[in-house]
Amino acid sequence: MDPDPLDIASLRREYADGGLDLADLEPDPATMFRRWLDEAVAASLHEPNAMVVSTVSAEGQPSSRMVLLKGHSAEGFVFFTNQESRKGADLAADPRCALLFPWHPLERQVRVEGVARDLPREAVEAYFRARPRGSQLGAWASDQSRPVDSREELAAAYARFEEQYADAEVPVPPQWGGYLVVPEAVEFWQGRPGRMHDRFVYHRISDGWTVERLAP
Repeated sequence: MDPDPLDIASLRREYADGGLDLADLEPDPATMFRRWLDEAVAASLHEPNAMVVSTVSAEGQPSSRMVLLKGHSAEGFVFFTNQESRKGADLAADPRCALLFPWHPLERQVRVEGVARDLPREAVEAYFRARPRGSQLGAWASDQSRPVDSREELAAAYARFEEQYADAEVPVPPQWGGYLVVPEAVEFWQGRPGRMHDRFVYHRISDGWTVERLAP
């Protein structure tokens, strides 16, 4: 193998901005997540609601992609997508999934393991109506995750729907939907010097949550 001009193995930084202890934690992961999300927003992170969604196909092939969190509550984490996309097909076959919030500038990450449930149609329609019109048209024009011959083909599809709905409200595509990821485990990770990071994970139990520290 030819030597890499960029020595990837040597790329490192020391994490030293803060720490996390048991006394710092909120009693439940939803409250703790909202606190950290608020701090990510206050720190002006780019797309603080961006998260990696990982799924597994019916054949056991894992895949990951970045999407935007569009809602959060004690119930779980909400996102919307074309349900005929690869992730939609994966979740139809196996609703278990994982989320990752990579808040690198704060030396933090949050990992979620849970089960995705379809959102009610009325919730999907309410959110779709709140989207910018361009995004609404894009949802019709793009057969997400399917092969496409060219950028021109995509542009032509967009123009077709733009003309079709020129004088009308853009309806919700039948394949467009949303998910509520109900967490079973939520881990909060804070970088520390010497790679001795702080990791605490909440596990769901019958009457609430337990918390344990994990070795880095």
